[in-house]
Amino acid sequence: MLGNMMAKPLLISDLIEHAERSNPKSEIVSRRCEGDIHRYTMHDAANRSRKLANALTKLGAKSSDRIATLAWNNYRHFELYFGVSGIGSVLHTINPRLFPEQLVYIINHAEDRWIFVDLTFVPLLESIKDQIPNVEGFVIMTDEATMPTTSLDNVICYETLIQDESNQFEWPEFDENTAASLCYTSGTTGNPKGVLYSHRSTLIHAMSEVSREALGISSVTCMLPVVPMFHVNAWGVPYAAAMTGAKLVFPGPGMDGASLWELIDSEQPDLLLGVPTVWLMLLNHMDDIGKTLDSVESVVVGGSAAPLSMIKKFDQVHNAFLIHAWGMTEMSPIGTSNAKTAAMENMPLEERYKLQQKQGKPVFGVEMKIVDDNGQPQPHDGIAFGRLLVRGPWIIKQYYKSDDMSNFEDGWLDTGDVATIDENNYLGIVDRSKDVIKSGGEWISSIDLENAAVGHDDIVEACVIGVAHEKWDERPILLAIRKPGSAVSGKDVQNFLADKIAKFWMPDEVLFVENLPHTATGKLLKIDLRKEYHDYLMNK
Repeated sequence: MLGNMMAKPLLISDLIEHAERSNPKSEIVSRRCEGDIHRYTMHDAANRSRKLANALTKLGAKSSDRIATLAWNNYRHFELYFGVSGIGSVLHTINPRLFPEQLVYIINHAEDRWIFVDLTFVPLLESIKDQIPNVEGFVIMTDEATMPTTSLDNVICYETLIQDESNQFEWPEFDENTAASLCYTSGTTGNPKGVLYSHRSTLIHAMSEVSREALGISSVTCMLPVVPMFHVNAWGVPYAAAMTGAKLVFPGPGMDGASLWELIDSEQPDLLLGVPTVWLMLLNHMDDIGKTLDSVESVVVGGSAAPLSMIKKFDQVHNAFLIHAWGMTEMSPIGTSNAKTAAMENMPLEERYKLQQKQGKPVFGVEMKIVDDNGQPQPHDGIAFGRLLVRGPWIIKQYYKSDDMSNFEDGWLDTGDVATIDENNYLGIVDRSKDVIKSGGEWISSIDLENAAVGHDDIVEACVIGVAHEKWDERPILLAIRKPGSAVSGKDVQNFLADKIAKFWMPDEVLFVENLPHTATGKLLKIDLRKEYHDYLMNK
């Protein structure tokens, strides 16, 4: 027997229509590539999204066509989120931080018909235009007054494209499992992999993250998503903003501490979302100018783990609660959130800080388990390590245009992470499976060791890798970037770590470097470092 409920599909176009009806005056503020600050309302965004839908239809965009973007977080990109998916086409957000050969690969693999590009990235497309012959044309996201001279073929100005179109459009209705958007992973080996989201998965994900147990987004929220709209759809928060009427503050190309502070000071957001490297720049800038983030209540951190020193600084200096969240491109991406609970309010501060370092509990809809190398479930005691497997309604079942099912086991996605789960269902990411260090039969978490090291006042960033050792198989070495002007020594760092880590975790060597490699999403890229330093201890 089935229930007697209407079979109304969950579609992204419903979000922007709902936003216009229920919260038409909610603001969207953007720093533009042109240099100024732009502001308008959800009502304006809905009108322009419909104009865009009309324009795309005239360009010949059809259901399932891939329409790409190469753009910052801004209002035009927001319009594309709804205008493209709303007509049944697929929004392909491209990460401009990928290597040129990776950009060429994903544009060709996705078979993008059109690319919408911000002014910043026009030269990037010019440099690869001869390698992407199937792209029919390019829409530069600006007005006629600031259109650049370009060698790109078949170029259209965004504002000219939509200016004469009607702001009335009848959004089509179709199966909610229809593809809505496409993102590619920024893996460290091989070509990037495509993750194809559906309308259904996108809306269920947005419904989940507005929960108090996830990100707590509501109509009274003013949020500044520094996480890029080209990376896992800015963690889905543009959709959540349309769903709730939250105010959006888009940073555009201004990702440095000073630019972010300018927007925080003027717009007073209470919720910030981004990766640790961004927040480190902001915190350093706040130290330099001697001000505090008075409006900010919560700072969501994803992408990589936040060190204890960052958790404490946000709390003790800025009275802001750091929410660890964890997920993957393959998960839309939210998997867990370490939102503040009643229990946290009543526990000793140092105990709370320790708990905040974990990645939190799974949001409803996400199931997770840890297993050993033989696939046997491991206990949820906060001690046992295991491969982390997940499943849920916004988690992929296979990669786009790929027959490789090696990451999927009996309906579960193998995340590639090694983790613990405690008795209260809190997840603790120990390491990536390829980065965990196995020394004398014992596991060492490179992530925990890195986070302990950056707690030193003179360390800007740290990277821990396992290298070959004659006796112990592998031993950790620490590569660190000093603060400018610092004379901190390797011995100083080891002394600092002595009471913070297990004795056998102590890095055999601390080496100071000028910079460290990162993936396109800001994570440490260790594969080449492991090759470079593989025999470092063997040769000493």
